[in-house]
Amino acid sequence: MSSELTPRDKGNLPALGAPPLIRLDAYVAEDGSTVVNGHLLEMGGMRQPNEAILDAIAMFARTLGAPVAATVIDRSVMQVARLRVHPDGSSRTIADDEDLPPGRERTAAEEAAFPPLARVERIIQHAQREELHAAFVLASALREHLTLRRGAEDELSLEARAIEAYLAYLRGDYMLSTVLALTVARIRCRTDLNRAAPEVARATAAWQRLLDERQVTTRGQELQHMWERLAAEGLLLEPSHQAMAQAVRSRLERHGQAVAGLAAPPAVTAGEGPVAPEDKPLKPTRRGLRRFTRRPGRSAGSAP
Repeated sequence: MSSELTPRDKGNLPALGAPPLIRLDAYVAEDGSTVVNGHLLEMGGMRQPNEAILDAIAMFARTLGAPVAATVIDRSVMQVARLRVHPDGSSRTIADDEDLPPGRERTAAEEAAFPPLARVERIIQHAQREELHAAFVLASALREHLTLRRGAEDELSLEARAIEAYLAYLRGDYMLSTVLALTVARIRCRTDLNRAAPEVARATAAWQRLLDERQVTTRGQELQHMWERLAAEGLLLEPSHQAMAQAVRSRLERHGQAVAGLAAPPAVTAGEGPVAPEDKPLKPTRRGLRRFTRRPGRSAGSAP
């Protein structure tokens, strides 16, 4: 369930016309699974994620014959790091805006070099082969980086989050699937109510699999509020959606927790059960962070 880095003609290296010092991206999941530019790395033996990331990025730098910048989201330590890696293997952490101008210009350059849609295709290929762990980690990496670059309400960020929620559902992680899908539905209800019903339906499908009564109540009350709002706006048109809305109300009524009318849903905070990974804030790394700082000439298998 992993992919080796592929040659330039397979789309893994930056486009030939990419601007210098384009930021690559890397991601470390909580379980240590490591992704570089949309590819899951093979982590043999006791190899550490930071070393695997530095080796992979140094390969890009040698191929391009120039220093390479990278953004690393590391969920295992809840940090985001910005790196510069040189062809000789040396590296250091850098400031957010040290190599490229911030904002849309950098985002556009990054995504031109490594298109998000190509990554989605790779995720789908893993899922079709029933490599659900690989597909899920790649989806998480894509969603994290798109959210960091574009914001949580951006269209691509929302689509990536919806894919991640669906893969969590396929893996049987119904709590995480519910929370991720609810995040998408919540944003749609706030920004584009006409497109909200399918997202609320996806969140409801995951919620129906929950067994924890407290989570059933908390998440169910928010779902009921969403369904009631859609009904009030005349947007509850699909029979299947009407059936889902009724299923939510019926389940809550059985527990005496149905929401009256359009009452606002209860607030859900970090102290009230599991939250989505994107709701856990990442800390920027300090300059010169040791685990991402490497002397010249270091390579895979070198002693610390």
